Amino acid sequence: MASHPLIERARQQGRTLLTELESKQILHDLGILTTLGQLATSEEEAVRAADTIGYPVVLKIASPDIVHKSDVGGVHLHLQDREAVRQAFHTMQQSVAARAPGARIDGIIVQPMAAPGVEVIVGMSKDATFGPVLMFGLGGVLVEVLQDVTFRIVPLSKRDASEMIHDIQGFPLLAGYRGAASADLEALQNILLALSTFVESTPEVKEIDLNPIYAYAQGALAVDARVVLEEVPASA
Repeated sequence: MASHPLIERARQQGRTLLTELESKQILHDLGILTTLGQLATSEEEAVRAADTIGYPVVLKIASPDIVHKSDVGGVHLHLQDREAVRQAFHTMQQSVAARAPGARIDGIIVQPMAAPGVEVIVGMSKDATFGPVLMFGLGGVLVEVLQDVTFRIVPLSKRDASEMIHDIQGFPLLAGYRGAASADLEALQNILLALSTFVESTPEVKEIDLNPIYAYAQGALAVDARVVLEEVPASA
């Protein structure tokens, strides 16, 4: 099976880190719902994109050299109108220039502000013995605080995906804690299964990090995504 064209392009450019937009486009092509967004390189472009998408919007810095965007002031949320977008664009440019002076900047991503849901994380890493392993857990900052995650070896069966979700200690949050609506567990299972199939057929992918995914009563939405490729051997 041929690699995704965006993976081929990154390979040709000598990159191992796909951009957020590239990562999300791959998810979209796998049938995983995500906030795609548009890349803007000027305030006017950002405003036009926001007008097209509809308010409120989010601005995020797009750079192959910046992994943790929030740490350099590279994320602005809940922007309600054109003036807020202009101000955020200008502020972000200054902040990133000051805190990450050497970083290459592709532009600024304008994307819809997603309605909040229960935050979960789905990831993939490679184990020296077992190969690709998928991870599922509570997402956002909770993943660092609680370390409440489960793992399964690729390829996943439907049962594996279901068990991963049910086995985390925080499962009551997904099952409808204290009268809240239950999250769409089938949508979460489908994300795990789609990634399992993708990873199995795309060995050049080294890591995947989808954090957070917002789990809703109907569906689930990947709000942030990162795909990392294997290094190409020097002789290749």
